[in-house]
Amino acid sequence: MKKFFLKWYPVILAFICLLYSVSLGLLGMTEEARYSAHWPATILLFAIAIRQRRTT
Repeated sequence: MKKFFLKWYPVILAFICLLYSVSLGLLGMTEEARYSAHWPATILLFAIAIRQRRTT
């Protein structure tokens, strides 16, 4: 289970941020939803960049 989370934590975190953004949009807070909608892509891009820079 630990290996699973160590490998997939960026995807899980991005999915949680996506759900947060969608819930804000459904509650009528469109500006906040639009702001937080960029978080999942940023998290995934940083995860890719960090994994490419690892030497091990």
